[in-house]
Amino acid sequence: MNETPGFRIVSIVLGMIGLLAVPLLSQEGRAAAGRRQGINDPFSEMDRALSALENDISPEDEYYMGRAVGANILELYRPYAGNHDLSVYLNLICRSLALHAAGPAPFNGYHVMILDSPEPNAFATPGGHIFISLGLVEAAASEDMLAAVIAHEMAHIQLKHGIEMIRDNRLIRDLRELADRSGEIAFRNAGLEVRRLFFVDAVKEIVDAMTINGFSQQQEFEADSLAVSLLASAGYEPSSLMDILYVLEKIPAGRSGGILKTHPPALLRISNVERALRKYPVHDTRSFRSARFNALRYW
Repeated sequence: MNETPGFRIVSIVLGMIGLLAVPLLSQEGRAAAGRRQGINDPFSEMDRALSALENDISPEDEYYMGRAVGANILELYRPYAGNHDLSVYLNLICRSLALHAAGPAPFNGYHVMILDSPEPNAFATPGGHIFISLGLVEAAASEDMLAAVIAHEMAHIQLKHGIEMIRDNRLIRDLRELADRSGEIAFRNAGLEVRRLFFVDAVKEIVDAMTINGFSQQQEFEADSLAVSLLASAGYEPSSLMDILYVLEKIPAGRSGGILKTHPPALLRISNVERALRKYPVHDTRSFRSARFNALRYW
């Protein structure tokens, strides 16, 4: 069984835990023991491993972690296959936004998939994977509103909000607690399948956080603000983000799934977007895009 680059980050950490099979000593005692034995201080090695996991996750790691999270999302939602042209259209909008984005592109670029679900919803996983429900696509009344939805999810990826979830998930906290509590952790000889179970549990926790709890309110506000910038840079009307938020705000209270459950109230987000819009005055060119939008409007 081959290890993927995304699994490597967990394997490294678990491998470092195996170095802790020594009695607990004071900092001075451990340093002295290390000098006597001619080996590196295992506790320092553990610190370095965890620091690397937090600060040096590669684009490849992000991609493979995001792909694993995406696979779990597709166990909850079916891909929409009713209109291939619509899927191509959304990916072309995404490509246009990506060409004008300030940050580097993900390892394998950005990709948009439509989920066959009537509830308005969207997800962004690390590494460039964007999922938008058919219900949210149908709620948009212009290409610019679709671009606003994609820009918001792209902003989550660029701001590495998914990676923050990975860093903060229970697996990393548990590893730190284990490292603090015991110097005799028996992971040195743990098999690949045992370590893989830790990886699977971490992915599941991230999926639960995205689909049940969502990102934090501050992260949503940050993504909205960056989305406004992305829209303006690509020539889209940045106020279209506010337009789609008004649409979401008018959805009846009984429909409480999707974005309405995992995101801050639309009116709070609208206030945040209004402040961001002042920085990006642009010429409104939406009319030039209405024909191609209307050609696909009745999907």
